[in-house]
Amino acid sequence: MTISSGGLASRPDREVPGLIVKFGDYPLHHGGVGAIRSLGRLGIPMYAITEDRYTPAAVSRYLTRAFPWPTTGVEGPAYLVEGLLRIGRRIGRPTVLIPTDEEAAVLIAENQRELRDADFGGFLFPPVAPALPRRLASKQGLHELCVEHGIASPASVCPQNQEDVEKFAATARFPVVAKNREAFQRREQPAVNGTTRINTPAGLLKLARGWGERPSVILQEYLPREQAEDWVVHAYFDADSTPLTLFTGVKVRSWPPHAGMTATAYVVDNPELADLAARFIKEIGFTGVIDLDLRFDRRDGRYKLLDFNPRMGAQFRLFESESGIDVVRAMHLHLTGRPVPEGEQRAGHRYVVENIDLPAYLAYRRSGYVTPHAPSRASGTELAWLAADDMLPAFTMLARFVRPGAKHLFQLWRTNRRGGTTTK
Repeated sequence: MTISSGGLASRPDREVPGLIVKFGDYPLHHGGVGAIRSLGRLGIPMYAITEDRYTPAAVSRYLTRAFPWPTTGVEGPAYLVEGLLRIGRRIGRPTVLIPTDEEAAVLIAENQRELRDADFGGFLFPPVAPALPRRLASKQGLHELCVEHGIASPASVCPQNQEDVEKFAATARFPVVAKNREAFQRREQPAVNGTTRINTPAGLLKLARGWGERPSVILQEYLPREQAEDWVVHAYFDADSTPLTLFTGVKVRSWPPHAGMTATAYVVDNPELADLAARFIKEIGFTGVIDLDLRFDRRDGRYKLLDFNPRMGAQFRLFESESGIDVVRAMHLHLTGRPVPEGEQRAGHRYVVENIDLPAYLAYRRSGYVTPHAPSRASGTELAWLAADDMLPAFTMLARFVRPGAKHLFQLWRTNRRGGTTTK
């Protein structure tokens, strides 16, 4: 599909750097590496907040400088804002902020004045309504917005106490899915370790014993993989909530299987889904980068919105237009006053996350599951880690992944097989 953006191809402003903003301990993040490469290849100076100096992002040849700053994601806003301002002063000029997690996206939205009016020239970011990213990142808030605007989503219940959980267990159709209600409790006081499939009422009641008197979870209907397809939408919207670039694709494999992060995905044109996403964004008035996960339920023919990430998604490099625009490039161009070139998305292009796709491939092959809309042959492939012009991030990923990373993936798979937790 073509998205008009009101201009011809334009050169980026190489005087305005980008800063990858992340909070929490997750050094093996291919999305951050992708953003560093995407803008760095255009000659834009790139900076990144990293756990230490030996993460894949920190060793990229396209990174001008890493700012090691170990955080947990539960620090107070004042502390995090002051840390960002301190980094901004060290960069010494206006800088585009590129958040890679919900905590960072919400912090930026809720502290716009301090970050924009800083003494070094301030940070650049989309002027979103301050309260909106937090509501979108909340599972309960997102479900309420879907109901308000007529967008399909899984049937959901937010229990307020243990009695509500017991009533739900007595009447619900199992399996069901449990998620942390607020994105920010996943690190501070998580009720579950991630998206959790619960197969029986007894299993729910057993798990709920650890939730306390006021459970911070949302319980949703389970959409069976045999009757569903996983779709993604990535886009960038201007201050009028108009898409300057918008992409659709289908997720072929994930890890853990059918419930985790993208392992392989394809660009697939889906005008119906693009229109649905654009209409929803217009109605809620969002501006900036989005990463949506939707599941098409073949039982009723509806796309059901599962997750709304108000920031760049880890797999955003799946999508690039024929004019060379991805969502991060669109944001940098727009925030620096350049027009965003229009262009068709590269239908059939494939994205593979090497360290999780091999176990995912084996699991999907064993189950026999095939995504109906996946092309039989890719028109091109981009790897998340390995790049001929930037090899060190892949080697660093392997060095840090082999023992702890592989063990973590195995644990996710094992708990998923048992109906336990899976991250998404």
